[in-house]
Amino acid sequence: MTATKFSKTGSTSLTPSYKALIFDCDGTLANTLPVHFQAWSASLNKFGASLSEEWFYQNCGTSALEMIKLLNSQFCYQLDSTLVNVERKKIYQSMIHAVQEIQEVAEIARANYGKVPMAVASGGDGAIVQATLKVLKLHKLFDTVVSVDDVNRGKPEPDIFLLAAKRLGVAPEDCMVYEDSDSGLEAAQRAGMRFVDVRAFY
Repeated sequence: MTATKFSKTGSTSLTPSYKALIFDCDGTLANTLPVHFQAWSASLNKFGASLSEEWFYQNCGTSALEMIKLLNSQFCYQLDSTLVNVERKKIYQSMIHAVQEIQEVAEIARANYGKVPMAVASGGDGAIVQATLKVLKLHKLFDTVVSVDDVNRGKPEPDIFLLAAKRLGVAPEDCMVYEDSDSGLEAAQRAGMRFVDVRAFY
């Protein structure tokens, strides 16, 4: 299934065959990735580890626990996943007000509010995703928010998107996904959904 190109005109029109919209959060609705990188760097430094910005952006579509596993595997660290993740979330929460919306994508959600069912389906921690949406005043636009906490397998597995469609009461093939990461786009494809790579815009 090929990606639908993200219109540089910011068009909010929907193809009639799409009955629901599903949005990733980090890097799609919200420009959180610079803040997440700072939180990751600060938390890892506290435990004697580090990561490059390039490595982070290559792997940021995976869940936090998976990222820690990758760090341990690739760099021979022995990081405690629970301790690092708690510290990372605490630091992110302290910086959350620096997060900005990605206007072009947020406007699509606003324009379609009340017209079709909409969900957020994120590989992030549920509490962090909810807090981010609330800071940006986007949380009331969505019928449901699905996070990695709600499934056994994160992206690139399709579980998060399939659960979002189920909660919306819409068949997967009738959903359009907005995503910014390779793993997220793969997950949407494996869920049998159409998708928009928002990186084509910025």
